[in-house]
Amino acid sequence: MKILVLNAGSSSLKYQLMDGNTEDVLARGLFDRIGINGEAVHSWTITKDGQDEKGSANLALANHEEALQAAVEVLSTDGGVIQSLEDISAVGHRVVHGGEYFSASVALDEEVLAKLDEVSPLAPLHNPAAMSCIRASRSLMPNITQVAAFDTAYHQTIPPKAHHYPLPRELYDKYKVRRYGFHGNSHRYVAQRAADLVGIPLRDLKIISCHLGNGASIAAIKNGVSVDTSMGFTPLEGLMMGTRTGTIDPAIVTFLMRQENLSPDEVDNLMNKKSGLLGVTGISSDLRDVLDAQEGGDELAKLANDMYAYCIKRYVGQYMATLGGLDVVVMTAGVGENSPVMRAAALNGLENWGIAVDPWRNFERKEVFKNGLEGEFKISAQGSRVKILVIPTNEELMIARDTKALL
Repeated sequence: MKILVLNAGSSSLKYQLMDGNTEDVLARGLFDRIGINGEAVHSWTITKDGQDEKGSANLALANHEEALQAAVEVLSTDGGVIQSLEDISAVGHRVVHGGEYFSASVALDEEVLAKLDEVSPLAPLHNPAAMSCIRASRSLMPNITQVAAFDTAYHQTIPPKAHHYPLPRELYDKYKVRRYGFHGNSHRYVAQRAADLVGIPLRDLKIISCHLGNGASIAAIKNGVSVDTSMGFTPLEGLMMGTRTGTIDPAIVTFLMRQENLSPDEVDNLMNKKSGLLGVTGISSDLRDVLDAQEGGDELAKLANDMYAYCIKRYVGQYMATLGGLDVVVMTAGVGENSPVMRAAALNGLENWGIAVDPWRNFERKEVFKNGLEGEFKISAQGSRVKILVIPTNEELMIARDTKALL
């Protein structure tokens, strides 16, 4: 059984072909700049007999359907990992927003597609690209089961007191303005891995999951379900991120619109693409660059790093109160997995609450698990009541598992 997992951006497409039985990745690839200036970049890795074969090409691709066709050619060329499209059992699509309709992954049909079109305005930067890819995939592979896996689905368990905003009720009734949360497949994956690693059933754990990448969110997970999360109606709320503000006083928006004569689209662009680490430093949206700049004595870089760590620490404290205690903190995604400096900055000073980082474990990656996967290790100190784990996320695997289950 082979499952193709697709993750579409407005001008990009990531894909993985997985063995649904062994969960081995047979191939992975990325298209960038689809439909931009007539030239897209396609890079890929095919895994055969334990060896990786890499390739890349520049292609004139107008849309996602042409990108999918190019991917199939790579997967099936020269004795590739498939002989034809009939070798693919199912396709799983990452869809950022499912609104209130979907609390789990679903097989795609016309009714589901109509609901996705309805909720697309809730994620205008993400859902239209996913819908374009879904329609291209259904056109190319009309007889193959197609599944949508939603970033928002995992957070549908968040109770009304946490997901409603204190706005007039009619705005919720008309537009479904509420907290949805995102990165659900990532939080779901690392929570289960954390339970496996500590040897305690997920239903018995209180976990704070920190997905820290260019986009970042934190989730409070109690007895296996999400009870709160930092991202809200859109992925803009919550933590300071690479180019996003995170949570700010909402009056700042109208103030800037008046003072700078900004349109709604312009202020939206300002908050989503020109703020965060990039906005504060003027250097980069990449934390690695900002940390390097701090090492070189840049005061704005130091401020940005302090702000980033403080945001994480504030949510950890808030969610400890929400959960009524804490058993595990998980660090995942690009920053969480690879920046010991930021992990320490975010969690140091919480020793009185049972959270203590071991510098040696954190920087040297010395405490691995006998039953662990590559990249999984513990950074909590010997006497720390709360276990602190670093776990590489695997959203594609969660999508593949859901897709297999729906077959």
